[in-house]
Amino acid sequence: MVVGENRCVPSTADRPVDLPLDQAYDLVVLDLDGVVYVDDAAVPGAIEALDEARRHGTRLAYITNNASRPPAVVAKQLRDLGAPAEESDVVTSAQAAAHLLADQLPAGSRVYVIGGEGLHAALRERGLEPVVGIDEDPAAVIQGYGPEMPWRQVIDGAILVRRGLPWVASNMDLTVPTRHGPGPGNGALVDLVAGYAGRRPEVAGKPERPLFDETLDRVGGARPLVVGDRLDTDIEGARNVGWDSLLVMTGVTTLADLATLPAGERPTYLGADLGCLALRVTAPEQRDDGVAVGGWTARVVDGRLRVTGDGDRHDWWRAVAGALWSHLDTTGAAADPAGATSPR
Repeated sequence: MVVGENRCVPSTADRPVDLPLDQAYDLVVLDLDGVVYVDDAAVPGAIEALDEARRHGTRLAYITNNASRPPAVVAKQLRDLGAPAEESDVVTSAQAAAHLLADQLPAGSRVYVIGGEGLHAALRERGLEPVVGIDEDPAAVIQGYGPEMPWRQVIDGAILVRRGLPWVASNMDLTVPTRHGPGPGNGALVDLVAGYAGRRPEVAGKPERPLFDETLDRVGGARPLVVGDRLDTDIEGARNVGWDSLLVMTGVTTLADLATLPAGERPTYLGADLGCLALRVTAPEQRDDGVAVGGWTARVVDGRLRVTGDGDRHDWWRAVAGALWSHLDTTGAAADPAGATSPR
């Protein structure tokens, strides 16, 4: 692919940039599942896009709300898939949560862990002592995803939270992907503890600010771009910290989600997949017959989405999003995208 032959179109404002995204920004902050990989396989083209960004000197940060695994384990998984990743490139919600507690507690303080090894490692890195005994005089409670932890660990932690100890949750994701479909995530268990304790935790992960601050502290960069597949964590998180965002359509977001997305919640850019990073930015063309991007024209007729033309997969998604959002902004009603199928 020759840079400049295809386009990556701004989704919220006409802010063309005559550079590929992986050169317009000096730090690309990447979600993992649904962006770099799906299940145990790399998203097609993702590794090549990351390699190209790294060749341009762009920093890559892999961030995750999953607090169960230490960064070294995540980095190895990424390298096994072929991605350019070192331990220092990975930032987890466990690290952000441990940082929050380290700012509140004296060095060496004991912290009760509701979760897995990722939380233990993050606490030790910050000079805090992880414990799992209610009688070990903990000064605070940290909670994150830990699929192997015993139920007693949850019960004792909840009792400590109810007593009023400082309580930090790594994230509030209600679900996690499993090979059998979505399973209950850390947010579901946090809600259980909160219902019992009558209070809510401080939250470190996306879409809250601490994980993004942790990423800048560890990886650096002056012009960050957040890339994700989830509107409620990745894109909302970028908006919360004032960073630009790229939504890729390789994960959980659907056409129906785009059709109902209000103007204030839209990403800065939209693309089919990480291949969009290598493309220059242009604005869509508003025509009488619809929104045109590349060889595609999308419009809404009698409330239904219609797409005609041929061309690049990234252009298809941007033309479609432009038409859906123009219709929503003009009429206040969501168009029906049923029947529209994106090119491969």
